[in-house]
Amino acid sequence: MENGRRVIALGFFDGVHLGHGALLRRTLQRAQELGVEPAVISFDIPPSKTIGGEAVPLINSPLDRADIMKRLYGIDDLIFLHFDRELRHMEWWQFIDWLRSDFGAVHLVAGYDFTFGYRGQGNVELLRDYCRKLGIGCDIVDKVSVDGEPVSSTRIRSLLIDGQCELANRLLGHRHILNDVVRNGYRFGRTLGTPTINMRFEDGVLVPRRGVYIAEAHILKSGLCYPAVTNIGVRPTVGGHDVVSVESHLLGFSGNLYGQHIRVEFYKFLRPEIKFDRVEELRDQIRRDAAETQSYFQLSPAGGIIDPFDYPDWR
Repeated sequence: MENGRRVIALGFFDGVHLGHGALLRRTLQRAQELGVEPAVISFDIPPSKTIGGEAVPLINSPLDRADIMKRLYGIDDLIFLHFDRELRHMEWWQFIDWLRSDFGAVHLVAGYDFTFGYRGQGNVELLRDYCRKLGIGCDIVDKVSVDGEPVSSTRIRSLLIDGQCELANRLLGHRHILNDVVRNGYRFGRTLGTPTINMRFEDGVLVPRRGVYIAEAHILKSGLCYPAVTNIGVRPTVGGHDVVSVESHLLGFSGNLYGQHIRVEFYKFLRPEIKFDRVEELRDQIRRDAAETQSYFQLSPAGGIIDPFDYPDWR
């Protein structure tokens, strides 16, 4: 690889779905052809939030997006720009010049609907023409569809809010994830014989439908993973509160995970969160959820996911 020279993928990549995957694969391909580094330039917050004040929740935190790009697509060079006033007022051609001079861009890759620059005045036609003028390469990647419908972050966001986790995962091309450090909790699960680890979604990140999910917990330090019963909610049976937490009971695990980095992957929505009259009813339900989770992994280990690298017609 030539130091300092990059093929750069451009976009926000919320969810890093199959459409984004096509773009990332093209970036990796071009970088290999040119013998340079593949990279991604994205933003820490959506430009639309700064420009229009829109409060659309994100599918993933920057940490989650970086994890997916590295783990599934093999791109380690990730640059998250802060969308500040200076960047907001940068003209579209200045943005391209900046990528070339400061980031060593020799080839740019963007999606068919990518806009950039002051007031979003830059589009893919201008991007392609200006790159040609500068003598750098440019690829514009077409939309990707599943079941005849375009894959989009908006559609995936709606599915997760409705609890349609399996369909959302098909469009993502991977399980929906949460990366976090295990936090101190109420330790109530231990009294029921079902100890849990406690995590949270970052502020501004979408909280999927409240309820119980079939999941898998990956302990990054050890590399081990365990089937998990994961509850997203406010714990109504044992004195709920307003803060939504993510509590996972790891099947077959015994030990202390406080302070460790865990990735939870969501496979399937099982049931809504319920307020039980007695804690014994909650304990029995968790055990039934655990049995169903165990059966799911025995019967459907792949979870019906489209492997991003097997998806047809990446163009």
